[in-house]
Amino acid sequence: MLKITTLLCAVAALALNASAQEHTKSLDIKGLDDAISPKTDFFHHVNTKWQKDHPLTAEYSTYGQFNILNDSSNNRVRRLVAGLSATNPQPGTNAYKIAAVYELAMDSVRRNREGATPIKGKLAKIENAKPSEMADLHRWMQRYEQSPLYGVGMQEDLANSNVYALYLGSVGLGLGDRDYYLLNDKEHKKVRDAYVRLIETDMQLAGYSKKDAKRVARNVMKIEKLMADSTWTREQSRDIPAMYNPMTIEQIETMYPNLPVRAIVADLGIEMPQTIIVTEKNTVKQADNLMKSLTDREKKDFYLWKIVSDAAGTLSDDFADASLEFSKVMSGITQQRPRWKKALSAVEGVMGEGIGQLYVEKYFPESSKQYMIGLVENLRKALGKHIINLPWMTDDTKFEALKKLNTITVKIGYPDKWKDYSKLEIDPTLSYYENMDRAGQWAVDRQLEKWGKPVDRTEWAMTPQTINAYYNPLFNEIVFPAGILQAPFYDPESTDAENYGGIGVVIGHEMTHGFDDQGCNFDSDGNMVNWWTDEDRAAFTEKTKGLGAQFDEVEVLPGLHANGTFTMGENIADQGGLRIAYTAFLDSQKKKGVDIESEDAKIEGFSPAQIFYMNFANLWANNIRDEQIRVYTGTDPHSLGVNRVNVSLRNIEPFFKAFDIKEGDKMFRPASERVIIW
Repeated sequence: MLKITTLLCAVAALALNASAQEHTKSLDIKGLDDAISPKTDFFHHVNTKWQKDHPLTAEYSTYGQFNILNDSSNNRVRRLVAGLSATNPQPGTNAYKIAAVYELAMDSVRRNREGATPIKGKLAKIENAKPSEMADLHRWMQRYEQSPLYGVGMQEDLANSNVYALYLGSVGLGLGDRDYYLLNDKEHKKVRDAYVRLIETDMQLAGYSKKDAKRVARNVMKIEKLMADSTWTREQSRDIPAMYNPMTIEQIETMYPNLPVRAIVADLGIEMPQTIIVTEKNTVKQADNLMKSLTDREKKDFYLWKIVSDAAGTLSDDFADASLEFSKVMSGITQQRPRWKKALSAVEGVMGEGIGQLYVEKYFPESSKQYMIGLVENLRKALGKHIINLPWMTDDTKFEALKKLNTITVKIGYPDKWKDYSKLEIDPTLSYYENMDRAGQWAVDRQLEKWGKPVDRTEWAMTPQTINAYYNPLFNEIVFPAGILQAPFYDPESTDAENYGGIGVVIGHEMTHGFDDQGCNFDSDGNMVNWWTDEDRAAFTEKTKGLGAQFDEVEVLPGLHANGTFTMGENIADQGGLRIAYTAFLDSQKKKGVDIESEDAKIEGFSPAQIFYMNFANLWANNIRDEQIRVYTGTDPHSLGVNRVNVSLRNIEPFFKAFDIKEGDKMFRPASERVIIW
């Protein structure tokens, strides 16, 4: 289904500890590489030593600052979760459920003994379905399993974000991106072949013969390739208005006669709405065609794979080994994550806010929240200044932009109202898979209970312990979980220059998402309303094309270029975050009476401006395998770390001044070629 919440990065993790023992530092000046000039390659000037000190291990396809925070935070959360059993929590309590899920995930002896037994009943249900029962089988898959071919689900109405709407749209592809199915170069074919091997191996582990497993793999690839033919490109997927196509049920039945949407809505137990919003119309049409043209055997094989692939992570180690073999090809990793990390991820997925409640009680100081509140307002004022002074925007549009800016809601740390897990049933006598299946159904039912009620704007899309941040255009809100409030983003022991170059840029980044190529479609109330004049929209579009071209020209691997259109929103937000945070930093220093140009203001021999930009670059320090570069370029709307730094900074005049970068230097970009949006 449609997802429009924009994230700072692709990593989700766990965070903050107030103890000095686990304190991490922001910028390490000793880590600068003087052999690489900041005028030539700023990213590597700041991060090369970090890269050498943090080589990739077999477990990782990419490893960066976020992973360091993940690792340390995982250890803290592990102690929280693993210690719950010793407290003998009462059945039905959050503590009991968290401990039970963790122990089920950790019990490899039981899971290896059970093998694929926990899913045999569902596989048999599919295999034994008679021709007259195929329609019912399809509806069962839609309601209780992975939606095959297309999905029906609820989300806030893009045009009226105070109410929920039903959406009919695509459900994605097994390999994530259409190019893996449609391109025939060596790299894409290698991934396809590995995917086929994964399907064949998993199906044999599920009890099928080698011959039958090959048939399943063949049919799955046939269906997914046909779906890929109609799947939107990465660039098309950024066109939010094009994904909003309200239709009556009668119109849907006329356009998609082979999709039992009316029956599926009835199975959800909700009233039929006046309209259902169709997202990718051509993709849904392809699903309609396949529902008519596929044989019962092909449909069954596709359903079987959906069950097996969904369950594989909760079954025996044989399935994990098969997944690793695929990951070796897809992303270059050669070692499993430790079992305890997988178990923590499972608990996070089921009861993330339950853990979050324990987490903030122990690790989140109120002082961090108060600092953030002040910082956010400083950034809001800075963005307001930028909007007022934009030379390319007219006053009418500026008025609406300022209105939207001033109504942005800010959430910091943790939700005011915790998620209620009382209806979630965890039974340790059942298998790990069965409990996770129950948890999935509980989440669906919980969502459906909201139907017909006003949208709850207090809910969070991330847990408090997540090291990330996001902007939600439908709520016009920016959200900063407790987890991100630690170095190198925020450190109470660091200088203002470091903190504004870290968490300040993050805040500016998320604010700017409200005005990127997707966020700009929504007004101050979070509704998809055009608040632009035609003249300003044209000027904005022209500038985004220029920014996209700067990223397009970067060759990330031999013959493979970055995709400036696909990464447009994040690139706009990166640049906006940099500019806004620097303005806010200057204002904060002026208010304190600090002259950042003076010798007295220097920090370990560097000017505050230099420290600001170096800590920004430090945020994106990472190592990455070529395989993962290829995956990210095809599937991640964020640019690679090196480009988030080097390409973005080449548009920033104060950066040039801070490091005396002039014409002839590689990091320099002539004023006529720079793109400044916000």
